[in-house]
Amino acid sequence: MRQKNCVLLVDDDREFCSAMKKLLEKAGCEVAVTGDGYEALRVLSDSAFDLIIADLRMPKLGGVEFMEEINRREIDTPVIFVTGYGEVESYMTLMNMGAFDYITKPFSGKELLRIVRRAMEAPDGVHMGQPP
Repeated sequence: MRQKNCVLLVDDDREFCSAMKKLLEKAGCEVAVTGDGYEALRVLSDSAFDLIIADLRMPKLGGVEFMEEINRREIDTPVIFVTGYGEVESYMTLMNMGAFDYITKPFSGKELLRIVRRAMEAPDGVHMGQPP
């Protein structure tokens, strides 16, 4: 039986992933880490997660393309995007595509955990970018 609060972290920055993994595990989450969107899609085809946290700018498959694939494959897992580039256009695009939330670096661990908890508590299929 799968543990609740399983998070897939998708980011090519190893230091960021290490820090995020520690923070999330301390908060009681089980965390898997992938370095790019294609690897994440392979993992998602074999395993279920309660939440995906993905970088907006990744090599090989960027955040918008990653979200397109999530939708095309009908993966109904909330996605939180993190980015060092606060771009209104990408924010609007991702939220309209059904992303749960979008957070700009730097952010506090407390701020991220608040968003993670909100995403984990949301009814299945309800995302901030989509009406219930």
